[in-house]
Amino acid sequence: MTPPVTSPIALPEETPVHHGARTLRMPLDPLLTLAVLGLGACSIVTLGAATGNLVSGQPRYYVDRQATYLIVGLVLMVVLSRVDYSRLRHLMYPIYGALLSSILAVLALGHESALGAQRAIEFPLFSFQSSELGKVLLMLALSAFVVGRSRRLQSVGTTVRVMVAALVPALFVVAQPDLGSGMVYMVIAFTLLFVAGTSWRQLTALIALVLVAAMCVLVAAPAAGVHVLKHFQEERLTAFLHPSNNPQDRGSYQQEESKVAIGAGQKTGRGVNATQTKLNFVPEDHTDFIFAAVGEQYGFVGAAIVLSLYALLIWRTLRILTTAKDLFGSLVAAGVVAMLMFQVFVNVGMSIGIMPITGVTLPLMSYGGSSVITTLLAVGLLQSIYVQASASSAQKGRVIRY
Repeated sequence: MTPPVTSPIALPEETPVHHGARTLRMPLDPLLTLAVLGLGACSIVTLGAATGNLVSGQPRYYVDRQATYLIVGLVLMVVLSRVDYSRLRHLMYPIYGALLSSILAVLALGHESALGAQRAIEFPLFSFQSSELGKVLLMLALSAFVVGRSRRLQSVGTTVRVMVAALVPALFVVAQPDLGSGMVYMVIAFTLLFVAGTSWRQLTALIALVLVAAMCVLVAAPAAGVHVLKHFQEERLTAFLHPSNNPQDRGSYQQEESKVAIGAGQKTGRGVNATQTKLNFVPEDHTDFIFAAVGEQYGFVGAAIVLSLYALLIWRTLRILTTAKDLFGSLVAAGVVAMLMFQVFVNVGMSIGIMPITGVTLPLMSYGGSSVITTLLAVGLLQSIYVQASASSAQKGRVIRY
């Protein structure tokens, strides 16, 4: 007898009705989670040693708050990991509107700091820094836009629209002023175009345009008496090029003290004798220059551990980028990896004197609720992409033949 013709038949539990339940059972990416928890622990330990004397009578002021931010962020990460990220693609316009509205709200209602910066809205228990949350909102909105124009990626119009969509909020952020976050916005947009397959000719033109703009802002405009940036921003951006010209310059002083602190740590750190950070010789050693605190307190070993955790975090992000179930997921992961890599490179670079001071925080290490929670929201998106890809693979793997 001729055997019956076989055909692939999915088991009942493989129907779309049960796909959501399977997603809820999928575990998080273990190595990505390990990197996040490791960096959070390093942040708590470093802040505990560096900030004990900053608030009189409250040696755990910064530690307790950072721990709270990390817990809240981790909860949001887990919740977001159980949401199908692809649904966010259909909210492109509301997400972009929320991005612009939040940045404009800070400009209108934000609290002004000593240097004239207006970056956050102060609430009784916390402050909201929209430029941080805007990084995640921007990568979601731009990713959705690029997917919508997937058949016109080689068009100059697509490139122009993406860069203008990033430039508008970036300019508002720079006006706060927050130059570092504005730069992150543009890096995210450029990376999305690169991953989406934009031609090298257009990408090269964008790089050339950025270099010309930087020369005009930092050299040509000041020479003509026009200052696009505030004076302290210009000092920070140019101080690393000639640190010995004016040691009392704010930017030069910060970088010189940071390098002294890192060098003093040597192999295993100075521990309780870390005077550069404990006595506040390094300004902002709990935020922008926290890597200097790591280097002095725990030396080469501590710095190597922190950088290894970042390497693990970025590697897993790249892995998730390549395994995403759709283009939207790959682009969102690309936006996250752009944000992480740029911030780590610039922050560590400015701490050791090879990059300009831009106010970019070190993700999950620097003190600050907006920065920590935003980074963990971005990781939550990565976990969602990982979970959805795992569920899709499991569904296809259970198809059998009778």
